[in-house]
Amino acid sequence: MTAIKHALQRDIFTPNDERLLSIVNVCKAGKKKKNCFLCATVTTERPVQVKVVKVKKSDKGDFYKRQIAWALRDLAVVDAKDAIKENPEFDLHFEKIYKWVASSTAEKNAFISCIWKLNQRYLRKKIDFVNVSSQLLEELPKVTEESVPSGENQSVTGGDEEAVDEYQELNAREEQDIEIMMEGCEYAISNAEAFAEKLSRELQVLDGANIQSIMASEKQVNILMKLLDEALKEVDQIELKLSSYEEMLQSVKEQMDQISESNHLIHLSNTNNVKLLSEIEFLVNHMDLAKGHIKALQEGDLASSRGIEACTNAADALLQCMNVALRPGHDMLLAVKQQQQRFSDLRELFARRLASHLNNVFVQQGHDQSSTLAQHSVELTLPNHHPFHRDLLRYAKLMEWLKSTDYGKYEGLTKNYMDYLSRLYEREIKDFFEVAKIKMTGTTKESKKFATLPRKESAVKQETESLHGSSGKLTGSTSSLNKLSVQSSGNRRSQSSSLLDMGNMSASDLDVADRTKFDKIFEQVLSELEPLCLAEQDFISKFFKLQQHQSIPGTMAEAEDLDGGTLSRQHNCGTPLPVSSEKDMIRQMMIKIFRCIEPELNNLIALGDKIDSFNSLYMLVKMSHHVWTAQNVDPASFLSTTLGNVLVTVKRNFDKCISNQIRQMEEVKISKKSKVGILPFVAEFEEFAGLAESIFKNAERRGDLDKAYTKLIRGVFVNVEKVANESQKTPRDVVMMENFHHIFATLSRLKISCLEAEKKDAKQKYTDHLQSYVIYSLGQPLEKLNVVWHSMQDEFIRQYKHFEGLIARCYPGSGVTMEFTIQDILDYCSSIAQSH
Repeated sequence: MTAIKHALQRDIFTPNDERLLSIVNVCKAGKKKKNCFLCATVTTERPVQVKVVKVKKSDKGDFYKRQIAWALRDLAVVDAKDAIKENPEFDLHFEKIYKWVASSTAEKNAFISCIWKLNQRYLRKKIDFVNVSSQLLEELPKVTEESVPSGENQSVTGGDEEAVDEYQELNAREEQDIEIMMEGCEYAISNAEAFAEKLSRELQVLDGANIQSIMASEKQVNILMKLLDEALKEVDQIELKLSSYEEMLQSVKEQMDQISESNHLIHLSNTNNVKLLSEIEFLVNHMDLAKGHIKALQEGDLASSRGIEACTNAADALLQCMNVALRPGHDMLLAVKQQQQRFSDLRELFARRLASHLNNVFVQQGHDQSSTLAQHSVELTLPNHHPFHRDLLRYAKLMEWLKSTDYGKYEGLTKNYMDYLSRLYEREIKDFFEVAKIKMTGTTKESKKFATLPRKESAVKQETESLHGSSGKLTGSTSSLNKLSVQSSGNRRSQSSSLLDMGNMSASDLDVADRTKFDKIFEQVLSELEPLCLAEQDFISKFFKLQQHQSIPGTMAEAEDLDGGTLSRQHNCGTPLPVSSEKDMIRQMMIKIFRCIEPELNNLIALGDKIDSFNSLYMLVKMSHHVWTAQNVDPASFLSTTLGNVLVTVKRNFDKCISNQIRQMEEVKISKKSKVGILPFVAEFEEFAGLAESIFKNAERRGDLDKAYTKLIRGVFVNVEKVANESQKTPRDVVMMENFHHIFATLSRLKISCLEAEKKDAKQKYTDHLQSYVIYSLGQPLEKLNVVWHSMQDEFIRQYKHFEGLIARCYPGSGVTMEFTIQDILDYCSSIAQSH
């Protein structure tokens, strides 16, 4: 085994700078014929690496080769199988378990002991030794790594456990001396003992010479000692003199310290005086209110422009004094406390004076404005509040001061303003809408007559009280106002049950001037309300210092009910509202001030719809335009919201108008004894479409009209076929041919883009029924055909007269006429008959 160990060290491990420490001849369990060696090795270079290497003979058997190596730190368990009985088997647990059988138990134990010692010496992670005898697990001697011998034939169990004496290397000078000494002695290398004896004799001679030299220098040593004693005496004298000097300097030092202390106190006093003066100047400059300002706050004139300016300057100066940032300790001074209390009293006094004066201004302005209502009672205009706003805006800065210093009084003024102005605007707006209703329902003379009556005796007001209810709906179908509207238009409108019979009024005979008048009145109402609301909102923002054009993302804070006396949940005195709450406050104030606008508009819309449901077309276009304009200015404003709510009502009335037309189509009854020509609802669809196209030209709500067209034309088609099927006097093909030809002509003339498909369908139906009628009529007597020809002539003449009447009503006195006459129609028909 020793020979194999030397061979492995020489051939395998020395070239890799490794030293073989232990070896065991093993074979795998169950394969005893294939022997190999497990070797425990360490590297000769730092840091030391410990490995377990598997070595086996080559296939030819003439040399050994390294097969596999494991790092000892990867070894987890060493299992010796039996700690009591001798057993050559053992397991090594690396990444997997390797089972080995040693050639002898002694080799196995020696190898396991070596592994245990290497683990104790080099590894932090300790290997788990299982079924190993305690005699094998012995502690290694605590020696340094340098004490391990470097010989090839030594193992861990041998001489590497002995300690090596420390030695000191020779320096270059010593090495040179030794070399010279050895060169002078020829036998220094060949006879080391003789050379060592020679060196010993020479050392003895040098020691003797050294002792003699020391004894010869005794006299010199005595002299040196004497000189040292004299030097010590001189040192003592110098120390005495230095002590005396130090005592003298000590008194000077005390005097200088006193002088320094005095200078420090003087400097500290000056510094304190400067700081005190600075603090006094700060308090005097920032907390001293001029006598003129005090007088203005106490008794300044709040009615004149000069007095308002003086009070504004004084209030700003007081606010600056109260908001000055005091330095630490100032609030403990009695004078500062007294001055702050004085400022607080002045603020309270002036806030009361300002609030009382502005409340009086609100009341006075309300009375002055009421006196001017008479001049606006006849004309459809709203009073101008610009002078009132201009006078109040002089107090805008004072309102801002009050908002930041005493929010309670600011809030009270806001509520009082809303109370006074809401009553004033309610009177103005109700009178304004009353005039509008009179102009819609009566003549100019009647309007003047009703307008000049006292308010409490006005018959029109009594007749229209049902329109001012909280629900905003018309009540009582037999009211005097309804009678008035029917009577005023009854002379020029026929009472028919046709499709467009809007509130007992025939649209075909409706005076175009009435519709134009209604359109102008409704537009004037909206045009008067819009600047009124915008001007008031702008004034509220400027006067009460509220932000209205800043948008804040996210949900706004919930506002309190303005009627309850609070405008926000929690705001201490002098704490401004956030921007989102201020925008909400503007909207709530506008709602309170103009609370009557929306119900009055709904009443006016209901009246217009009752007079003529075609008015819903005008109202939808006008209201949509004004809503669009208001939303461009501020989508969340009171005006935009209110008009948007009213627009919903207008759109509902428009939809109701369309539904009523379709319903009336379905209710048309044809007499069994009468002939059927152009059906009334077909002619009236033409009138509706012509009127709608003129109203909705370039309108924002064109899509609503297109949807209505689709519903109406579908109803027309269905009911034309229904009447044609029910007709007994007139052939079905004739009814279908005439009416669909009329529908096609109407759609071709109006060029309604959304009804192109219906136009083609109408043409196809007209063509199909014309062909069907011609085929059917070929087998009938000619007398029957002559009846049809005369009917056609009569229908052309009837339509000619109808259009002449429309031209006369729309363009009276203009001289506009048709390009052909009735005689031309008769001549044309006669020429056709003669040519065939």
